[in-house]
Amino acid sequence: MNGDEDTPRANTPARLREALVDEVAARRSLLGPPLSPRVEAALRTAPRHLFLPGRPLEQAYADMPVVTRTDAEGVPTSSVSQPAMVAAMLDQLRPEPGHRVLEIGSGGYNAALLSELVGPAGSVTTMDIDPDVTARARSALDAAGYDRVEVVLADGEFGLPDRAPFDRIIVTVEAWDIPPAWPGQLARGGRIVTPLRLRGLTRSLALEQDGDHLVSRSDEMCAFVAIQGVGESPVLRIPLYGAEVGLVLEKGPGIDPVSLAGALAAPRVDLHSGVELGPVGPLSGLDLWLACAFPGFCLLTATPWAVGHGLVAPAWAAGTPALAEGGAFAYQGAPEHAGHGPLRAEFVVHGHGPGADDLAARLAGQARVWDRDHRSGPGPVFTVHPAGTPDDRLPGGFVIDKRHTRVVVTWP
Repeated sequence: MNGDEDTPRANTPARLREALVDEVAARRSLLGPPLSPRVEAALRTAPRHLFLPGRPLEQAYADMPVVTRTDAEGVPTSSVSQPAMVAAMLDQLRPEPGHRVLEIGSGGYNAALLSELVGPAGSVTTMDIDPDVTARARSALDAAGYDRVEVVLADGEFGLPDRAPFDRIIVTVEAWDIPPAWPGQLARGGRIVTPLRLRGLTRSLALEQDGDHLVSRSDEMCAFVAIQGVGESPVLRIPLYGAEVGLVLEKGPGIDPVSLAGALAAPRVDLHSGVELGPVGPLSGLDLWLACAFPGFCLLTATPWAVGHGLVAPAWAAGTPALAEGGAFAYQGAPEHAGHGPLRAEFVVHGHGPGADDLAARLAGQARVWDRDHRSGPGPVFTVHPAGTPDDRLPGGFVIDKRHTRVVVTWP
């Protein structure tokens, strides 16, 4: 099923789709495990443009997410995900022909790919809490010829007990926690893939049951719209300069917004860590290591205007690792040239407020610990235990307590 025909014109859906998948496959081969042949075949078949009606073909076949719905404040609530991220999560999920799959968070395109992967002997059910999203998904799936996919309007927090068990469960929205329904509706030997928010950072985790808990088999950096309904958990935002610069953190004690009110006006502290960035090793674990190292970890966000006017110089304006205590904060700055070649740069730290020099030194120091002890290692392992599990029954590591679970991040 591909819903289009090739023609001699240059920008047909088929030609653009082939170019897109070539790009995704080439990048995966350079940066990590190669794209699996089955997922690649599905990407070359499912017509992404039919799940983005009215959008230009060039947009539909760009390796970019496309927002399809926003709330009253303009915050995205639904999207068709970036193809490279879709491919990575499908490789994490490893659906096989004949599998029963539940997708939580609908858009239609991912469900079409899943249908290709499980084949006629399998089944795909996609669910969403938003009736407009499910209606759009149903229409697009029918137009593309995937009428076997079932679309359900419901809150994903509770799964679909009347259709369980599922061999695979994939969540395509950012979840703050893993409710009991998800592992409870998983078949023996099954797998859950979900983007899980951990102290403001999001990782797509491939999880399998191991006794009374879940254990990760792989993880990927990712970004998704937040889950809605019973499972939603908004982050806390602390303004540092109106809406232009702020700190984002999980709700809880430890950071006083009032004491930080004038911090940005204080002179900036600059500190070089000596940790090189660039082509000297993977960096996907650094921000997570920093998140596990400090109770006051948060993310600094800034608008293009704030960066352009020099108010802050973050590594990533959408959310760069930061540390806040008392009336000061420090954050990872935009990488600076390390003097050892055009592709080498250095982890730098900036800070503002009384005590910012100490915060900057601690942030840089933990970057050096990660660089020395974990940069070349296998990366963290995530285990997800039921809430109430005693500390002495948890593995060693950093514990993140949530509503339903206790997540432990362990660094081998």
